[in-house]
Amino acid sequence: MDQALDWLIRLQCPSDDDTRAFEAWLQASPDNAQAYVDAEALWNGGAVRQAAGELQRKRKASPLARLRPHWKPLSVAAVLLVGVLTAGNLPVRLQADHLTVVGERQRVELNDGSRVLLNTDSAFSSAVDARQRVARLYQGEAYFEIPGGLDQPFELQAGPLRARVRDSDFAVRYLDGEALVRVQRGDIDVLASQDQRIRLSSGESVRVGPDGFGERQRADLQKDLAWVQGRLIFENCPFSEVLAELRRYYPGWIINTNHRLEQVAVTGNYRLDQPLEAVRALAHITSAQVRELPAVVIIN
Repeated sequence: MDQALDWLIRLQCPSDDDTRAFEAWLQASPDNAQAYVDAEALWNGGAVRQAAGELQRKRKASPLARLRPHWKPLSVAAVLLVGVLTAGNLPVRLQADHLTVVGERQRVELNDGSRVLLNTDSAFSSAVDARQRVARLYQGEAYFEIPGGLDQPFELQAGPLRARVRDSDFAVRYLDGEALVRVQRGDIDVLASQDQRIRLSSGESVRVGPDGFGERQRADLQKDLAWVQGRLIFENCPFSEVLAELRRYYPGWIINTNHRLEQVAVTGNYRLDQPLEAVRALAHITSAQVRELPAVVIIN
């Protein structure tokens, strides 16, 4: 329990090392996961809430309180669920015009008639007017429908990726410092941060990292862009990769304690708004057991 309470504090602004260490701690023992759930309940209890309220009242009475008019007592839900997943990216998300939380999708229509579908846990901003058509994907994934017939090209930045588009439908995923672009319709010009440039056509994809372009590939658009239709499709995909994708849509922790399952090939078609149902289905076909706790799912 002492360790679990320490994690509650540490995960308010976690580094990548903190996140990995927390996952390792959860996997070390089922008792750890239960302790974390108990700590969450304690933190969310009436005594803590009462103390936070008392602290707020004292701050209002202090002259210093006027310097921070937007301070509020900590919300447990934000700290434990949203905070764990997004606090580390708070500066990025504050720059965005549009945000999605874990498991949410959002449709955005820009002033030039372009349409954007934001996937789970994404941050996006745009500046579209008579003089410019520029946008930025700070994190996450988005599907773009860019109409033709306009003088100014649509320009998108996502980490090391720069794209110039005139009439195309395409998707960009930007995670962990690497961008992946897939073109469904039309052509787009893609630039890497090292001034490399290629033109992608319908059905093609490429990764862009800090060192430039990866190999140009043919995309399986029915599978790779299934999320646009609210589905997740896997074909002979390692169990570990399937779980990694499902974790993007589940507002909590999905932990696999049976490493023998990691390379089991999985084929399936799942609803992305029901990641827990997908985990249950995976457990069934692999004869694994699932233990479901608040915000934590353990496969063993």
